Amino acid sequence: MAQSKELDQIKKNIEDMLGAKVRLKTNKGRKKISVKTGIVEHTYPSIFTVRVKDKYEKERTVSYAYTDILIRNVQITLFEEEPKIQAC
Repeated sequence: MAQSKELDQIKKNIEDMLGAKVRLKTNKGRKKISVKTGIVEHTYPSIFTVRVKDKYEKERTVSYAYTDILIRNVQITLFEEEPKIQAC
């Protein structure tokens, strides 16, 4: 029952991020970590989609399950650009 409440909270958090730029950190196994930035496009009952650009600047849509976040295979955070340093 606790997992159901956690999943509902994760879904709500992702729905609040619709249209926002996010950073995704994905565990690919065998100590391989993938970091991507993209925009949350849609939420569905069991998955959500994010539009990302690959290393060749081509846009594509990737999908993740809410359970991926629950079991910590995917970490999603709002993207914050680093402040630019102005020369004096």
